[in-house]
Amino acid sequence: MSWSSLLIPCRLAFRARYAWLVIGCVVALLMAASLSALFSGRQPSTVALDVGISVMRLSLPLLLILLMQELVSREFDRRYFLSSLSYPVSRLSFLLERFFAVVGMVLVAQFVMAMSLAILVILVGKGYAQSSPVNLGLPYVVTMVFMSLDLLVLCAVALLLAVVASTPSFVLVGTFGFMLIARSYSAIIELLLRETYVVDNPEGYRAGLGMLGYLLPDLGRLDVRMVALYGYWDFIPGDWFVLLVSSLIYICALLCLSVWLLERKLFS
Repeated sequence: MSWSSLLIPCRLAFRARYAWLVIGCVVALLMAASLSALFSGRQPSTVALDVGISVMRLSLPLLLILLMQELVSREFDRRYFLSSLSYPVSRLSFLLERFFAVVGMVLVAQFVMAMSLAILVILVGKGYAQSSPVNLGLPYVVTMVFMSLDLLVLCAVALLLAVVASTPSFVLVGTFGFMLIARSYSAIIELLLRETYVVDNPEGYRAGLGMLGYLLPDLGRLDVRMVALYGYWDFIPGDWFVLLVSSLIYICALLCLSVWLLERKLFS
């Protein structure tokens, strides 16, 4: 795998209107963040940053799913693999090229959206002194780094589904389903610990949801936007290093599984 080989999936992505997708995501981000700041009664910078991060956490997974569909799923669906794998290149190199190309383009889109959001928040905050100003320095960078790890996990999941799925639409449904479960199950467990009256049998629900912790990474705890919103490092999870390492191990495991399945995949 070389830099020149990574240009092939990048060209395919630009042919699939990757640039227009990024522009659309940026426009949606700026519109949502600016309108929320205009209609907020107080602390417009905090509201704009909060809504903007939420838009990024929704639009960037959609972008990576569309890219993975175009570069991997449709490669098999349209039988482009007959020409792609006819070159002197292994299936491992083919899969990793697609994966790193998608990761690179998603991270570029995240950087563009993060910079656009930061500029908007600065403009919104002019002329209004908040009691707790947002912090767009190191806390904002840390928030984006944690979000990047979240996106890497979703890229690995989408790649695995693209290898095993028979239709590209399954990648969309499966990745979004995984994202919703992995981002929400820990919050539901904490809710059942505090508000036991929500369900009739909270212990049973907690035991069932607790099993997900052994199967899925806790993506909900990777959302550390409160650090940037209020500037307090207390919002970082105490076991943040274990959280990062476990997510990286999960990514490597999914990549190895994807490669193993592709090596044994029979094409008709």
